[in-house]
Amino acid sequence: MMKIYKYIILSCVFAFAMASCNDWLDVNTDPDAPNNESALVASRLPWIQKFWLYTSGPTNYRASLAAGHYYSSGANNFQLCATWDLQAGTTTTSYQTWFVGVAGHLNDLYNKAEKEGAYHYMAMANIFHAMGFMHMLDLYSEMPYTEALSSSPVPSYDEGKVIFYGCMDKLDEAIALLGKTQEQGATYLSAGDMWNGGNVSQWIKLCNGLKARFAIKLSKKADLFDPAAILDYISKGPQSNAENILAPCFNSASDATDYLWGDPIMTNGNWDYVAYGSTQRVSQFLMDMLTNMRGSGVTDPRMSKIVPATMSNIKLGSDGRVQSYEWLRSKAVDFYGPSTRLLAGGANSIQQATFAHQTERINYTIANAAAREAFIADQQGNRPYEVNGDVVTVTYLPGSLYVNSPNYLYAGDTVYVNLRQNSTLTGNGSLGPMDMNWYYTTQAMNAGAVGSTGSFQTRPNSDQDILTYYEMCFIKAEVYLRQGNSAMALAAYKDGIQAHMNRMQTKLTEWRAAGYTNPDMWPMDAAEITAYLNSAAVCQNAGELTMADIMLQKYIAMGCSVETWNDMRRFNYSAGNVGSFGVVYPGYDRGPLFAGQAKLTGTSKTDPRYWQRRWRLPDNLELNYNRINAIEVNTRALDIDIWSYPVWWDCATDQEYQGYIGK
Repeated sequence: MMKIYKYIILSCVFAFAMASCNDWLDVNTDPDAPNNESALVASRLPWIQKFWLYTSGPTNYRASLAAGHYYSSGANNFQLCATWDLQAGTTTTSYQTWFVGVAGHLNDLYNKAEKEGAYHYMAMANIFHAMGFMHMLDLYSEMPYTEALSSSPVPSYDEGKVIFYGCMDKLDEAIALLGKTQEQGATYLSAGDMWNGGNVSQWIKLCNGLKARFAIKLSKKADLFDPAAILDYISKGPQSNAENILAPCFNSASDATDYLWGDPIMTNGNWDYVAYGSTQRVSQFLMDMLTNMRGSGVTDPRMSKIVPATMSNIKLGSDGRVQSYEWLRSKAVDFYGPSTRLLAGGANSIQQATFAHQTERINYTIANAAAREAFIADQQGNRPYEVNGDVVTVTYLPGSLYVNSPNYLYAGDTVYVNLRQNSTLTGNGSLGPMDMNWYYTTQAMNAGAVGSTGSFQTRPNSDQDILTYYEMCFIKAEVYLRQGNSAMALAAYKDGIQAHMNRMQTKLTEWRAAGYTNPDMWPMDAAEITAYLNSAAVCQNAGELTMADIMLQKYIAMGCSVETWNDMRRFNYSAGNVGSFGVVYPGYDRGPLFAGQAKLTGTSKTDPRYWQRRWRLPDNLELNYNRINAIEVNTRALDIDIWSYPVWWDCATDQEYQGYIGK
């Protein structure tokens, strides 16, 4: 099945590659008619790297919804966070972009490189194989694997254990290939490597870091979990922020859209899902960590760089331009606590505000007297209003933010700032690449009224994390705490927080120096960083360090990442029944809008099937066309409640796993 797609997509990839401004792609024998035989290894790799961002983007975003990082009012996606009534429509993109955009080209890259003795490109095929299929295991568990990239239109399925160790083997082979001297005349890795510029040492560090990331997933398996091996992998991975593996992304005026999806080709993959549209917002669960970690009441200096802001209390000058304003930091959306706003209006009812470029009057009919009085109180001193029986008429003066709806429940939604950012190709082209702010309307943009300042990790020009030093620090801290070495765990935990602060500060400093005027893209106050690191928000005593301390700081640092959802599954969310670590993610639970009883059948937090554990296979791909093989390996693959079945690494034993899949 994947082979059928492969050659169709390859021609498309190289067709739109011709429009790119990058020099990587001008290497085909006939640039006007590229084909599978003429495409060189140096032209394949950058597009594999690019399409990996399209694979990881939806995975990171939707896994982050399940992990409570974001709220979405978008179709299907709100059901991953607010209701847990999980929908098949959320599961296809990651699968499709992986197999079509990346996996379908790996054999060709490997074989072409092998013919010329380009061992380092062979290693690239193995590395992306490992990253991608581990993603598939994390999401779906049983998958076509050993036959996935063969010529079979209905490849057989493999269990999770086979996929896991297959990926580890690919990394070992990649390390060996990277250690070899390429044959004379073989293409230099630097000719096609957009991530590390051909630095072989960096790729070896990535392989070892990935092995640590993969191996920590086995923490529930007493017979397979190997702390010493993980620490060894970490010692060979990134040792500082200078060795982070990042995918550089750009918001260039010369950007072009790709042939397959019509999206800008130089931008961040997480932006493409989190901040392309206007339905995503920060969750209360994340906000609580940023403002009250460890019950300290201390605000994290990273908060204003992660949580977006909008201009409010705008006053317009005679020229219609913003003359004065105040920054309003977004209120977080609560979907797991009291959830007052969502219970009143519905799980996906948060409305998008807009900008009044002229006077607007809205009539609100409010029959309930108490609700009407509360609504009137909110208007007093803020904007003109009139009351006529049950009807409250509010006047929004030019420059005001308002929700264009007569439903009074929505009127206050101006406080929920979306995460949207614009690239040069998605709305702000006339303002140039230095302005990525989102504006409510064209009139708002002309007035200079910023609707959203965006978030650090999900801007079009934010570098996309592939593997970082601070992730290694937090894994190290977890391993040491499991070993009972709290002193070493505390040091690694603090190193991780400091490293993430430093990484952010370095990028923010670069943005400020480049001339960006968005204050959320400027450096944090150094004194505030120091104060935070020495505050009660950060554990200062090895004897008091908990697993929750480590994992919640890792949660902030990893941001939009599938690894956060992987971690939450390893610790059974907030069940508190893993080892002696207690509750690792306090407060996270099914919210009052929960509607997923048919899919998540567990009745208590200590029941594994109480939680989101995996994704159902895509109906329109595997379950429609390859269902016989799917059912053969997992008799419950078609069941509506498959979402609650743990993946292989999420089970303590193979016997437990076999029981879930009906073996």
